[in-house]
Amino acid sequence: MAYDEDLANRIRELIADDPEVSEQRMFGGLAFLIEGKMAVAASGRGGLMVRVDPAETDALLARPHARPFEMRGRGMRGWVRVDAEGVRTKRRLEPWVKRGVAHARSLPAKR
Repeated sequence: MAYDEDLANRIRELIADDPEVSEQRMFGGLAFLIEGKMAVAASGRGGLMVRVDPAETDALLARPHARPFEMRGRGMRGWVRVDAEGVRTKRRLEPWVKRGVAHARSLPAKR
């Protein structure tokens, strides 16, 4: 399944003015990076992948439409998958994108 191009465009609208944003295809989706650090992605499995503070993972999973991000059957702390219904509107999408961007900015610079 290809990523949702409408979702990718809506993410772009929210962060297009940020000169530190870049895009990269990965994991079948389209990732949005801040200074080379992944913040969010329009997932190839549908919905949104969001990079979050690992300490906040459990609390965020209690939110509607949020579920663990799994890679090879293992849950990944610091990542949340939000179903398409959970990001259907700008009002629902924007807080997730802001959270992912803020967390990516808080990470140490890549070498």
